[in-house]
Formats: sequence, structure tokens, C-alpha cells
Amino acid sequence: MENKYQKVKDGLKEDIISGKYQVDEKLPTESELMKQYSVSRYTVRRAVGDLESDHFIYRIQGGGMFVQDWHKDWSTPTDTKLIGVITTHIADYIFPNIISGIDQVLSKAGYSILISNTHNMHDKERKSLINMLDSKVAGLIIEPTQSALPNPNEDLYQEIKDDELPTLFINAHYPQLAFPYVDTDDLTAEQNMMRYLFDLGHKSILGIFQVDDIQGVYRMNGFVRAYQEHPEYSYLSNIIMYQSGETSDKIYERINGYLQQTEAPTAIVCYNDQLAIHVIDYLKSKGVRVPEDISVTGFDNYQIGEYFTPSLTTMNHEKERMGADAAETIIKLLNHDKVDNITYQPEIVKRNSAVRPSSTD
Repeated sequence: MENKYQKVKDGLKEDIISGKYQVDEKLPTESELMKQYSVSRYTVRRAVGDLESDHFIYRIQGGGMFVQDWHKDWSTPTDTKLIGVITTHIADYIFPNIISGIDQVLSKAGYSILISNTHNMHDKERKSLINMLDSKVAGLIIEPTQSALPNPNEDLYQEIKDDELPTLFINAHYPQLAFPYVDTDDLTAEQNMMRYLFDLGHKSILGIFQVDDIQGVYRMNGFVRAYQEHPEYSYLSNIIMYQSGETSDKIYERINGYLQQTEAPTAIVCYNDQLAIHVIDYLKSKGVRVPEDISVTGFDNYQIGEYFTPSLTTMNHEKERMGADAAETIIKLLNHDKVDNITYQPEIVKRNSAVRPSSTD
């Protein structure tokens, strides 16, 4: 079935070739084309953009769209081979490694990347998607924004799907959107981390998870499932849930409350390494020794964690590999090849921040 974008493009092209619109004649406005074809502005812009690249249409700033001299021999290549990359962040944490992995593969294949970030906010995700569509990217690699919450941008994702624009998700995916993805088995990974702590002798463990991202929800579920394997001391489990944008002070206040309990936690598992490093700093400021008094673990194998004191026990994250696999997958989608979803099984990186609790020695 012909998609909406192709319908607009083919319809306009046929009108031009058939002579309905003569060379230099003004074409209907975007709003008129939206009404005529019952499509969104972004679908019209993509169709018109392609026709402009093919020299059937030209624009005059503030004057509208006009028919180009399409009989002329235009020899300049117009394929920009541009891939849009949207992540929640760009300059910090694990994202430079992921983007580097994407760029290494795509650049070898002759593609360039256009990068945007959302700061994990839906309104910024919307702006990023619109800018990418307006830039006429050939495909999209997207890290979902607040993937555990209802997404107000589903209309744009539906347009992307209807227009058959090659798209895939990394790190997580929106379950309601049937795009391919490259992600991590966060649930099993966190469950394995908990099993490791149980084997060390920890029973009272505090989990701190960001629950507006689906990764955090899965990791929290792994925490819960691990305790379900040990009903004899599951009553010692404690969880702090937070959302992106929540201040660290509120999290620290809640940690402090658990530390005052009679059966205080002997270990804390954190949503990611970034949080774990902040938690360790907070514990040190309170005179709590890590790992002598309390063990702390993270997730993602952030490079700084290896050199932090104490070095951070964490779950590995296939950063560069994820980027490379995402790039190879988007190339397959562009070539109309079959693709499979990729899910990594992380391994524990055992370092010095998690040890046997002193009470079991």
C-alpha cells in the first residue's frame, strides 16, 4: 500500500509532468496540500523536499513554492546520505561512546550524522523530531525520552511509520511502536547483580531507580524478582523511586532515612553509575565508609567508575558496540534488508565498591 508521503510526492509530480502546473507557476501552499491529501505538515514537507531535490520544485522566501524547469539536465548529486541521531543527552556519561560507535560505521559507509538531544523531555523530543524531518534525513536512530511514560509525540512517530522512514531505537524502545531496536536486558542484568550481592552475604539492600525511563523500571523489576527468590528475607528490601529532573537532595534525604533504620541496608544498588558515584560522595560526607560500612553498585560501566575511589562495581554496557550495531542496522533498513532486534546480556564488572558485609565476617 502506498504510504502518505509517497502519495503526496507522486501526486504533485504527476500534476507537474502532466502540465497541470506549468514551469514557474505557483503551487498550492503547505496548508492547502495538507487539506487536499489529508496528511500532516511534516508529510507535505518531506514530499516537497524530495521534489525540490529532484528539481521539480523551487521555493521563494516568503513567496511560496513554484514549478522548476524539470526538463533541464541537472547533474549535481542531491543525495545527502544524512542520518539523524536523537539521544537524551550528548556530551556526558555514556553517550559520546555510543555516538562514536554510530559515526565510525556510518562514516565508512558514506553517511553523515545530524545529532540532537532531548534532555529526557518530551517537548524537546518533539522539536528534535520535527527538525530531523525538516532536514530530510534518510533515517533515524533514537533513544526514547521518558520511555516509561505515555508519549505525547506518538502522532509524529505514526507519521514516520506511515512514511516508511527507516527508524530504530537504542537503549530502550516504546513497546507500542513497532520499530526495531538495540537495547539491553536490564531486568536480568539487575537480577544478576542482586544475586551477586546475596552471594556476598547482603540481605538488606536499598534499590534506587529512575522510573520514568523503561530501563529503570526493568532494573527495578530485576531487583524485586531477585528478592522473590529469597522470600525468607524479602521483607528487608527497600526501594526509592525518582524521576528525571528530581533534585538529588530529595533522594539523599530518603537514603538518610533508611540509614537510620534498625536494619539499615548493607548495600545500595543504583539505577546507573552516575547516580552511584553521587551516592558514594553523599555517604562519605555523612561519615559512612564505602564499602566497609555499606556497599554500592551501579549500572553502565561508566569509564570514570574504574578510577573512582573505591572503584565501582557495575554492570557492563555495550556502548560502542551498541552504536556500531545501530548504525549497521539502519544501513540494512535503508537497503530494505531484513533486520532483527538486538538485546545484550550484560556481565558484572566486579570492583572494590561491593564487598562482604562486616556482620557476616
